[in-house]
Amino acid sequence: MPHTVKFQVHDGTLIGARQMSSPNYNQRPEHTEIQLIVVHNISLPPSQFGGGYIEQFFQNQLDWSVHPYFQTIEGMQVSTHLLILRTGEVLQFVNFKNRAWHAGRSTYLGQKECNDYSIGIELEGSDDLPFEEVQYMALSEVTACLQQTYPQIQQHLAGHSDIAPGRKTDPGPYFDWVKFRQQLHHFKNK
Repeated sequence: MPHTVKFQVHDGTLIGARQMSSPNYNQRPEHTEIQLIVVHNISLPPSQFGGGYIEQFFQNQLDWSVHPYFQTIEGMQVSTHLLILRTGEVLQFVNFKNRAWHAGRSTYLGQKECNDYSIGIELEGSDDLPFEEVQYMALSEVTACLQQTYPQIQQHLAGHSDIAPGRKTDPGPYFDWVKFRQQLHHFKNK
């Protein structure tokens, strides 16, 4: 039985992802092409999963009083293009045509401000726990789809720690780059 593609990009929207709009974005600089995917991890509170706190955070709806950790990030306005939950579900917060606020001060191959030309993908996870197999599958399938839509990102996959060394550590030591690249190769050759 042939594999049916689960995801498609149409007008900057990832068809197959649950759409959840974040107010934290702006326009990419004029004539900027998407050239990079940045892989992150996030959990709120740290190393705790579920609860919908990440989604609330990206939508500026997080109740800062719910957990002491939330008070340390109070007022931050952050977003990502995509979030892949522990279940493998993919959520889109920012249209790919727009600039999500995921990378902060960053540099890739000498080019500064990675938010301008990258797609941010957050995995629900942490630096100290393994990721779920379904997250690798979803990430690989989404990345294959994005590489088909935006050909300049074919060879340009980086972790947040790669573009902001010393400042960021994610996706962390438990993210298996070899597994991700092998699964991505598999999806691209289907």
